[in-house]
Amino acid sequence: MQRFVPIEDLFKGRHFDGQIIILCVAWYTSFKLSLRDLVIMMADRGFSVTHTTILRWVPHYLPEFEKRWWRYARPVGGSWRMDETYIKVHGQWVDRYRAVDKAGQTVDFFLSQNRDVNGAKSFLRSAMKNTRVPTKITLDAYAASHRAVREMKEDGELPRRVKVRSSQYLNNLVEQDHRRVKQRIRPMLGFKQFDNAAVTISGIELAEKIKKGQYKTGKLDGRKATISELWNAALAA
Repeated sequence: MQRFVPIEDLFKGRHFDGQIIILCVAWYTSFKLSLRDLVIMMADRGFSVTHTTILRWVPHYLPEFEKRWWRYARPVGGSWRMDETYIKVHGQWVDRYRAVDKAGQTVDFFLSQNRDVNGAKSFLRSAMKNTRVPTKITLDAYAASHRAVREMKEDGELPRRVKVRSSQYLNNLVEQDHRRVKQRIRPMLGFKQFDNAAVTISGIELAEKIKKGQYKTGKLDGRKATISELWNAALAA
């Protein structure tokens, strides 16, 4: 099992207390707030934080926070609904691949600068590495995704027993789930850098999985805890 440094050590040398940093990152990824909204909310609590400071905290701390949350992850199902959508990064459209299982639980996401066979393959490799090998994959009519699955089967990256089907009706589940993330992204007013976009969206996906109950928060007294208490408990444990 991966060992983590004490949570306090992550914030050594920072001007602000770690609890403030965790709170800002948790709220920013969980709710439809802009950086300016967070600045005002922190000011109401007696803390003078600039929006650029919070903007630096998000990509700096989210990868470490995700690793700590991962210890409490519940397994996802093997029947995946896979789809792709778009977001803008520095004025350019980039592709966001996502999959949920048949219960609507988030499997994984992948941000790709190209919407092609390689992008679909990269998503599937990432999803299998981070979760499990699927038993069934439901796709839309996008030809590149079908070709990616076919070639991965031929190359032995994907077991031949994995069933593949195309169903717009069944894929409504993942298309509806896209909206959760899109609604959160909208107040952010766009991304300037691809890497920061990938990290921030990963944090939003993390927050959505927490809301869906994809983490064993009962061990953290999650039924009674506020969001800030829950995040503090998960990160420190």
